Amino acid sequence: MVSEKKTRVAVIDYDLCNFEKCGGYLCEKVCPVNRMQKECILHETGKKPVISEQLCIGCLICVKKCPFKAITVVNLSLDLKEPIHQYGRNAFRLYRLFTPKEKTIIGLLVKGKELQAFFKKLQKNAVKLALKQQNISSLSESLAEQTVKQALEKSNESGKLEEIMQKLGLEKIKERKIKQLSGGELQRLAIAITILQEADIYFIDEPCNYLDVSERMKIAQLLKDLSKEKTVIVVEHDLAVLDYLSDIIHLFFGTPGAYGVISSPKTAKAGINEFLEGFIKDENLRFRERELSFEVKPPAELRKGKVIAEYPAMEKKLEGFSLNTQAGSIREGEVLGILGPNAIGKTTFVKMLAGLLKPDNASLELRQKVSYKPQYITAEKGITVKEMLESQKINSEIFSSEVKKRLGIEELLEKQLEKLSGGELQRTAIALCLSRDADLYLLDEPSAFLDAEQRMQAASCIRKTIDARKKAAFVVEHDILFQDMVSNRLIVFEGIPGENGKALDAKSMREGMNSFLKQQNITMRRDEQTGRPRINKKGSVMDAEQKKSGEYYYSK
Repeated sequence: MVSEKKTRVAVIDYDLCNFEKCGGYLCEKVCPVNRMQKECILHETGKKPVISEQLCIGCLICVKKCPFKAITVVNLSLDLKEPIHQYGRNAFRLYRLFTPKEKTIIGLLVKGKELQAFFKKLQKNAVKLALKQQNISSLSESLAEQTVKQALEKSNESGKLEEIMQKLGLEKIKERKIKQLSGGELQRLAIAITILQEADIYFIDEPCNYLDVSERMKIAQLLKDLSKEKTVIVVEHDLAVLDYLSDIIHLFFGTPGAYGVISSPKTAKAGINEFLEGFIKDENLRFRERELSFEVKPPAELRKGKVIAEYPAMEKKLEGFSLNTQAGSIREGEVLGILGPNAIGKTTFVKMLAGLLKPDNASLELRQKVSYKPQYITAEKGITVKEMLESQKINSEIFSSEVKKRLGIEELLEKQLEKLSGGELQRTAIALCLSRDADLYLLDEPSAFLDAEQRMQAASCIRKTIDARKKAAFVVEHDILFQDMVSNRLIVFEGIPGENGKALDAKSMREGMNSFLKQQNITMRRDEQTGRPRINKKGSVMDAEQKKSGEYYYSK
């Protein structure tokens, strides 16, 4: 007879647990095992509770009764044996691991922070590991007064300093202090510091944050070159880039904050398709109710709704940089995507629409209410997510019906803003922006720090909120798949980064994507199974054919 005993995972988020405010260890009082005089949930004097996973019967009463949603209990049907890493008792644990292969890029569809501790342990072993962390802001704190060149020279074990600086465009800023760098410059520096080291394995966590499409492709090629001699492991949530650079992909599934399981190796194509389908075939496991798909053909022209806002042709000069934008309008139910290189004026344009900057040549005073989510988000100290939302003028009906569930905000409400991860803070900022009572929503890089699943959810949330409320939005975003899901039309920026920028007229998705990708010298074909865009290898037959036909994006 086969045993039906399951592995049970019980996790307590001690940042949320407040045993004094719940009436004094409420979880212990409601536990039926405790009532039978067994010690399933217990505590030492003045300490927070712990749960015995051996005695826990998985009734979930403590989970439902905890007012702070601090407890997660999961019954696992998979035979996972012992975890390979656990953060502590009643804490997140990781099951299974992949085998690094020489001269290979292994792509991970995973939340990088949950692997960080494990890979830091590896650094103490015989394997030499070079680690590029997700949180690049630590560089600007620890190396603030050093110049870019000084930081790179300290890491130059490979002797390829000049080559790497040239490939990553760091030559022009080599004498600049690290505390003065933008997010994109800091990201390129962090990658350079990592790959200049001599190591057996290079772990690169989220290399694309803050980078534009051209920069992402340069990083992808650099990692491909590195993998000809070394093992490279990449956590990346831009699916088009991950697909392009990976030889093998492992999916990561489980319950956020409780446990994670790494799948068997898959080809890049199969792995990403299974992710989009929400079903891991060899595990016979569905982790999402619905499949995610993309338009293979350009979307139909948006029905002409009433104009939400109009803006004039604008000019703006800022410290050696000049921007010119065309006049335009946006209609109800419409999302205008904004694409272009970094330092080309996209954020300046959005700030003028938000009223934070004034055009030099025209008067822009939108009569409509505007809600703005900036590119860089700061967390106020000493306040929870719930308290912050309550202090803002948000529409509780919009928040409850359109935003809270889709962005997973419920689980964050009792957390301190300053303790949120980058992704949690981003979700909170998007939720705040969309929950304001406004006519026009401006979102600057909403996918930054979100994992692939959260990006799809955020794109869907923006799209559905705008549709349901007959409002309009501008979205600045470098992730092509995100723009594909969220936008009706595109505004493409061109020019010389850091010197001058020009915003072209809003175009249809077809015209806009063709214009932008031609500018980047990139073509993308469509996956026959999911319809997702896939980057063609430069010089391939498909690449040449699409360039000849002028169809850079909507092509099989």
